[in-house]
Amino acid sequence: MKSSTCIGISSMKPCCIFLVSYRSSSIFGFSPPKMSRSGIRNLSKSLSKAVDRRRLHSCKHNKPQIVGYKCVADPNWRAFSVSDSSWGQSRVFSDSFRVDKGRSRGVLVIPRVASDFRNHSTSVEHHVNEKNFERIYIQGGLNVKPLVIERIETGDGLVKEDNTGINVSESDVNTNNVEGSNLTEPRIEREVSEIEKEAWNILRGAVVSYCGNPVGTVAANDPADKQPLNYDQIFIRDFVPSALAFLLNGEAEIVKNFLLHTLQLQSWEKTVDCYSPGQGLMPASFKVRTVPRDGSPEAFEEVLDPDFGESAIGRVAPVDSGLWWIILLRAYGKITGDYSLQDRVDVQTGIRLILNLCLTDGFDMFPSLLVTDGSCMIDRRMGIHGHPLEIQALFYSALRCSREMLTVNDATKNLVAAVNNRLSALSFHIREYYWVDIKKINEIYRYNTEEYSTDAINKFNIYPDQIPSWLVDWIPDEGGYFIGNLQPAHMDFRFFTLGNLWAIVSSLGTPKQNKDVLDLIEAKWDDLVANMPLKIIYPALESDEWRVITGSDPKNTPWSYHNGGSWPTLLWQFTLACIKMGKPELAQRAVALAEERLAVDQWPEYYDTRSGRFIGKQSRLYQTWTVAGFLTSKMLLQNPEKASLLFWEEDYELLETCVCGLSKNGRRKCSRLGPRS
Repeated sequence: MKSSTCIGISSMKPCCIFLVSYRSSSIFGFSPPKMSRSGIRNLSKSLSKAVDRRRLHSCKHNKPQIVGYKCVADPNWRAFSVSDSSWGQSRVFSDSFRVDKGRSRGVLVIPRVASDFRNHSTSVEHHVNEKNFERIYIQGGLNVKPLVIERIETGDGLVKEDNTGINVSESDVNTNNVEGSNLTEPRIEREVSEIEKEAWNILRGAVVSYCGNPVGTVAANDPADKQPLNYDQIFIRDFVPSALAFLLNGEAEIVKNFLLHTLQLQSWEKTVDCYSPGQGLMPASFKVRTVPRDGSPEAFEEVLDPDFGESAIGRVAPVDSGLWWIILLRAYGKITGDYSLQDRVDVQTGIRLILNLCLTDGFDMFPSLLVTDGSCMIDRRMGIHGHPLEIQALFYSALRCSREMLTVNDATKNLVAAVNNRLSALSFHIREYYWVDIKKINEIYRYNTEEYSTDAINKFNIYPDQIPSWLVDWIPDEGGYFIGNLQPAHMDFRFFTLGNLWAIVSSLGTPKQNKDVLDLIEAKWDDLVANMPLKIIYPALESDEWRVITGSDPKNTPWSYHNGGSWPTLLWQFTLACIKMGKPELAQRAVALAEERLAVDQWPEYYDTRSGRFIGKQSRLYQTWTVAGFLTSKMLLQNPEKASLLFWEEDYELLETCVCGLSKNGRRKCSRLGPRS
């Protein structure tokens, strides 16, 4: 699942100037001067050039290197910082900005980084419609640290200490106030079992801090593991269940910090062999490193070291990272009630960059997203290249999230229209062509081939002999599922759990299809759940199929790892789907099954064998998303009303939208009329 090694690091200092937030100007006691749009643009250019002069661009002699924002302790100077939804930025203080320790009043010093321009520039929206508008935000973009009010001097000369923030105490699950969130209801104390207490202790022990603030959780935290590889990094997809566990427990600061830090990492330069991917790509993971400051052996600083796929196995870009980031951003707003984070200019821009990357026109004839093998949770060669269901379901979910969160104005109306069109086309495509049940399989069995016509039934020229023998006897009379992949002359009939669960959660499938998926899981419980929920894929590739499709991958042997292994982290997504479909008892059954073994087995990453009886042969112990998935499932079952904030119901407005552009000449015939009725 994980890749090894990280990219190089060198120091890169941002330029610092005073920049005052209009919303926070009262702190200074005066109103900030206005600046013309041309003045701001010139300022942006000069700052970008100053940053660019410090970058290394040579691919032959120097790898493109990046460094995170510094957290430096200097005994000669101090500075205070302010927490506000309009800031959320890391501040680096140059030596020229100091606080005289002998003075009775604190001096608030706010330097400026390139990304602050997103929050305060009045010229940004003017350029959004331009073809390369993203460059306004990208150049000089650096990592940031959300700010915290450390001291506030009142009018009476008293100093109020701010003690808000996340408390990673292992003794109590429900502790601490949450900074920056507007919880709509008070925290509810609840009884927790000993296993849950242990799980919370492990989860809190996996928290990583950057400059004194929590920013995420490591992938695994096994103290006996002498070679963690990259399991000591913070992965975007891995952190999602951890984030939900913290949010459901009323702890939002770590999630907000994570969202803002990864947003800034998005803007960094990414290069593999002198080639850079499209703007908007989110990193697969990042790590907090401590390095000497300015070459000094005595002073150190913390930096963020991201991996955009240049260190991954096979050098595959993490397509799902941006999709998970958007999904988590919506979840943060829904659970905390703090929608100010979504409304920030830099966050809105981050959403648009991801969408532009996903919605870019290409050669594909279908609305599904085309990706390479290993670009999602299944990050090794498993024959999922093309249009895998997992990516399509997450893509659809991210589009629905973006539809809710995007600010609609003249600059974004075209993007919003593109999102609506893609949602409509993608939902129809998946419902019509990915769905199989006993009736559909019989229809495929009788397909004619080589049909050359706009009215063809077998549009993808699927040969009936592709129907695997195991499927004929395995598919139940009641129930069905979405196949794993669809391409010309190819249908991957394997059951991919994550894609099917997210099809339910996002209402990518029809209400009946969603019900049928859960009916199939219940009917095939011994195959898909057995001793440990849940199989990531069913069935496993064996013999010649395993050798040809995986390249004889020694980690993906039959019924192990991604090739039919059982992954407890899928439990929270299964729970969410069950609650949505009114079958919480099915989720409770799976949670009870996992609860019997996970703590005893030391929270493994995955289980092996057809029935999931053995701990995976290369499974990491104390895997964070195994722990977080269990905790999230327990809390969702105890508070099903919270689950309703995380899934979507059928959007009938999308069903009324047709993007085919019908014409009278019959050349473009809409195939939605029959199925929609």
